[in-house]
Amino acid sequence: MRADATLAAVDLGASGGRVLAGRLEGGRLVAREAARFPNRPVRAAGRLHWDVLALWADAQEGLRAAARSSGRIASVGIDTWAVDYGLLDARGELLGNPVHYRDGRTAGATEAFARLLAPEEHYAATGSQVQPFTTVFQLVAARGSAALGAADRLLLVPDLLGRWLSGADVTEVTNASTTGMLDPATRRWSGAVLDALAAAGAGDVRGAGDVRVAGDVRRLLAPLVEPGTVLGPVLPDVAGPLGLGGDTLHVAVGSHDTASAVVAAPLGDAPAAWISSGTWSLVGVELDAPVLTEASRAANFTNELGVAGTVRYLRNVAGLWLVQESLRAWADAGDPQDLETLLAAAADVPGLRTVVDVDDPAFTPPGDMPARLRDAARRTGQPVPERPAEVVRCVLDSLALAYRRAVRQAATLSGRDVEVVHVVGGGSRNALLCRLTADATGLPVVAGPAEGTAVGNLLTQALATGLLDGGLPAARAVVRASADLVRWVPRGPDAAWRRAEERLREVVGARG
Repeated sequence: MRADATLAAVDLGASGGRVLAGRLEGGRLVAREAARFPNRPVRAAGRLHWDVLALWADAQEGLRAAARSSGRIASVGIDTWAVDYGLLDARGELLGNPVHYRDGRTAGATEAFARLLAPEEHYAATGSQVQPFTTVFQLVAARGSAALGAADRLLLVPDLLGRWLSGADVTEVTNASTTGMLDPATRRWSGAVLDALAAAGAGDVRGAGDVRVAGDVRRLLAPLVEPGTVLGPVLPDVAGPLGLGGDTLHVAVGSHDTASAVVAAPLGDAPAAWISSGTWSLVGVELDAPVLTEASRAANFTNELGVAGTVRYLRNVAGLWLVQESLRAWADAGDPQDLETLLAAAADVPGLRTVVDVDDPAFTPPGDMPARLRDAARRTGQPVPERPAEVVRCVLDSLALAYRRAVRQAATLSGRDVEVVHVVGGGSRNALLCRLTADATGLPVVAGPAEGTAVGNLLTQALATGLLDGGLPAARAVVRASADLVRWVPRGPDAAWRRAEERLREVVGARG
């Protein structure tokens, strides 16, 4: 492959997608955005779905734009959010749009699965935190559905799009590790979990055959591949209309967007934690092996797989979703807000007046987020955030407090020192959040790159195709040479954050 080859990253997040084209020039990654488009979930017949066909059409348009402006595209990589899947029949046809992880169908599914496999055994087998939308719980919730009964293949969203791109019938391991069905030590499907699902076919959970269809999961799963695997050329009937060459390759990257984002975290010699900050915040450290202790399970930390044989040891924190939903609610009410103006105003609001538990399940579904935040404040006897700037300051203070806790827990549970925090993703552009994160953690924060997921996607392709040698250290050296990084230093004493932390414990206790 030519040293000046252009690579394309298809990067789909929960709120929007983008296609970036990039090439290596003199030890730097030069990338530009070819297309950006919204990701609009659709509610139909009482279910919240992803419009995956619209996303596929938009991704193709983005690749066409990249080819038109950059010339020959040497390879393409796809990353998306985690846990959600599409079902295909024996002819490879999609059996309906994937259900959104924020849909309410998984209510009670974690408890149902716990009767198949005890939580401590599940954690020992997979190192997975309990989130109600994890794939294994979605499968329990889908019991008895016609689509699951008719399915011949289950593919996570990036692998579904990849099959349409190149025909590859695989599951990439970084996203597979979010399903609650993968053994992070062997990087293979967990026999214990699949056996539990299969045994349910002959057993009873909440009635005869309660999880019987889930027993077919083993036959639905595709072979696993590691990030950095070259999966083959793009299909001719896709490549031609998009202006791609017949030799354009499909490369498996860290298909879970956080896995790609962590590739782009410019970790150096200093022991570091990282925060992938966007709709969700993922807070953790990079390890060589999973942490499967009971203390880790009790803290609800998860072991997700990373690029180059690594483990992303992390905790999910409900991220800027709370701000995004608040902006949507104000717009729907005829009071649209400009985010930059709002952040400037929020910086002038007294800090730590009101803190909420951002992981409260009440904040997970779409809806009137400002009203929910006000209700949480009233319920816990705190000042009620009325103005939009007060609402945003409440969210950002609460996020920084959650980061403080997660960073410290990650260090303690993994036995790793942390001397610096790297923030990548869209949240790295949020100066107020980065400043509050430095203050809350008491550690320097290095912010950037903002397009970390797409950058990590491109650099994994470069490693896979031989354009870059030296593994993750070389990729991160390119990031440091390419990105405009901003450093934030903690200010002032820790006492106010300790008091807020105590108050948050009371908040969680009040929620029960």
